[in-house]
Amino acid sequence: MVKVLVTGSAGFIGGYVVQELLGRGHEVVGLDDYSKYGPVSHAHDTHPRYRLVEGDARDVGLVRELLADCDHFIAGAAMIGGISYFHTYAYDLLATNERIMAASCDAAIEAHRAGTLRKMTYVSSSMVYESTDRWPSTEGDERRVPPPASSYGFQKLAVEYYARAARDQYGLPYTIVRPFNCVGVGEGRAAGQAEILSGNVTLAMSHVVPDLVQKIVKGQDPLHIHGDGNQVRHYTYGGDLARGIVDTLEHPGALNEDFNLSTERSTTVMELARLVWDRIKGPGVPFRHVSEQSFPHDVQRRVPDVTKAREVLGFEATTSLEDMLDEVIPWVTKAVADGRL
Repeated sequence: MVKVLVTGSAGFIGGYVVQELLGRGHEVVGLDDYSKYGPVSHAHDTHPRYRLVEGDARDVGLVRELLADCDHFIAGAAMIGGISYFHTYAYDLLATNERIMAASCDAAIEAHRAGTLRKMTYVSSSMVYESTDRWPSTEGDERRVPPPASSYGFQKLAVEYYARAARDQYGLPYTIVRPFNCVGVGEGRAAGQAEILSGNVTLAMSHVVPDLVQKIVKGQDPLHIHGDGNQVRHYTYGGDLARGIVDTLEHPGALNEDFNLSTERSTTVMELARLVWDRIKGPGVPFRHVSEQSFPHDVQRRVPDVTKAREVLGFEATTSLEDMLDEVIPWVTKAVADGRL
């Protein structure tokens, strides 16, 4: 059994990561300040091998204290949201996340120097490939293509520079993981998010899957879609992403390496919208939609090469989009009925 610190443990991907770690018998310390959703709860909060600390990942002293007897550090804390965030909080995303990353690395360098911390795992993002002109995006392309245009994508690229710089100067071992378009349950309406309308419905998270579901559940007809619907995404289940992240902890092939974690399946936004529509409305109801002006930084193609994760880690994202929707649609439907979305 190893002991792992997970920052951002109450967040979307973080919740899945904690669940995966506990399922494998590990001890977990979680750190979260509830800044995105406010207080949230998970079924594993009372697990005997889990301790949740409410606090700020920018506090070097706190992170240092929590790392004192941890073998691994999964650095997942970040200010993050859908593409509406990239414009609304352009400066805050950059400044907050830089402070989190610097504090995390400072504490990790000390813990590794003390001989306790084996490795730091950095949760990056597919947005490092935001400005790419080649598909699929292969590990290493992030340093060969133009830098991201959004402050969020640029900062996530900076995360990867932190990882390599801390290794080069201080010998801190790392793994970089890049999740693609996480889909799952557990998100709520983001605290403090600007009111953004899509037709007659206020977006809850600006993440396409739950927001399409809530629009249809709330009766929006025709369905409002941002852009022309030809944007290509790889929707990947949160549980699969967590499995891939945890797979890297002890795998010797993951040491000082980076991995795209994603499904191989490409889906356009229009294909997704039709699929969600049919599953909620029933196949006999004609699909109707209108296009809205897209957000800035709405990447038109986000397509990963997953060869490295498969060949080195043996990792494949196996949950189908249909199975994801079978989980997400009832969850969002209940959240709408309860007034949470």
